[in-house]
Amino acid sequence: MHIFELTFIQNAILASVLASIACGIIGSLVVVNRLVFLSGGIAHTAYGGVGLAFFLGLPVMPCTLGIIVLAALIMAMVSMRNMESSDTVIGVLWASGMALGIILLDLSPGYNVDLMSYLFGSILTVPRSDIWIMLILIVCILILTFFFYKDFLLMSFDADFARTKGVAVTPLYFLLLAMIAVSVVMLIRVVGLILVIALLSIPPYLARGKSRSLAWMMLKACAYSLVFCMLGLYLSYSFNITSGACIIAVASTGFFISLGFNMLIKKHGQ
Repeated sequence: MHIFELTFIQNAILASVLASIACGIIGSLVVVNRLVFLSGGIAHTAYGGVGLAFFLGLPVMPCTLGIIVLAALIMAMVSMRNMESSDTVIGVLWASGMALGIILLDLSPGYNVDLMSYLFGSILTVPRSDIWIMLILIVCILILTFFFYKDFLLMSFDADFARTKGVAVTPLYFLLLAMIAVSVVMLIRVVGLILVIALLSIPPYLARGKSRSLAWMMLKACAYSLVFCMLGLYLSYSFNITSGACIIAVASTGFFISLGFNMLIKKHGQ
């Protein structure tokens, strides 16, 4: 129990709780709206923001947030217009963000940042200043989700029906992608931008099975995310290995166990 007296462990636990809330709420909307690929594009574009922050000597999280929200809005515009090449455009933005970040980091004077912490996460090094930023972002996500919950519900399951009910689907879709971008920024220091899409999709997938409603799915996904984060954090600290990889390994194990269990049930049911 003495490890809970360590400041960096306390920060890591707080970051896990906040990240789990983001994963449960936004991840559920990602899964039910089938936006996993698009969310992956948003996540990888974030690396451009990381590179720009170090090149200009600016705080990483605010700078990355600005870049990634802009990229998310561009992707929303492309996908909403139902362009035949929308997946190609998203893929190009995905690759361009990564390339821009690498080039800017190479050009940054006195560059000595740990690249792995942004690619694969480093929850044990999250500073208290980032915790406060994460808390502010989570409050914004909770407020927006509560206020627009019924609209998100209608849009997620039938966008055309939502329009007949007077829901402004297009602005709501742009808002959703902006919220996904905010969640990605929060998760970069926890699991890294390479692995963030797994934490946004695995817990909601597991929670979706027997959920009575979207709200119940969000709550269950938050719980799954917290369990995965805490177990991954414990393994990372115990064996001195990368925290983001541990968290995703635990989540993936849970996913495959659930998948195998469901297959057995279907096989015996037949």
